Amino acid sequence: MDEATDMAVFSGPITGRKFFVIFASFFVVIIGVNIALAVSAARTFPGLEVKNSYVASQQFDVQRAAQEALGWTIDARVQQGELHLTITDANGTPVEVQSVSGTFGRATSVRDDQTPNFAFDGQMYRAPVTTAPGNWNLRFEAIAEDGTLFRQRVVVIVES
Repeated sequence: MDEATDMAVFSGPITGRKFFVIFASFFVVIIGVNIALAVSAARTFPGLEVKNSYVASQQFDVQRAAQEALGWTIDARVQQGELHLTITDANGTPVEVQSVSGTFGRATSVRDDQTPNFAFDGQMYRAPVTTAPGNWNLRFEAIAEDGTLFRQRVVVIVES
């Protein structure tokens, strides 16, 4: 086909066949984009919080009451490539726990997930992390000196 023939397709009156091709093209583009977005969303979804929500719900109230009885306040922030996790009791005193572990990553993807290696410095827990600006989550578990399990997800906003 030459250029004159290519332009002939776009010239002349709009016939039923031309209208159908134009109309169908719009639907093909819209459906194609929707499929691409749905596949992208499914691939980047980090998944479920718990494997079986019914089983997890059976102990929820008991675990929540035990966790609230500790009276802890949690704060997490990133400063100069280091994740700072502060756990304080009801009096504002730093708490040292038996163990602390967790996952630090993006809220929408598991691609950037990290497992921080926390060390207590007498005031807070510190761990080196690699970040970029944006919304991050710290999903951590700590075991209190009395054996109480403490779980929390803390939103961490990294400015720069």
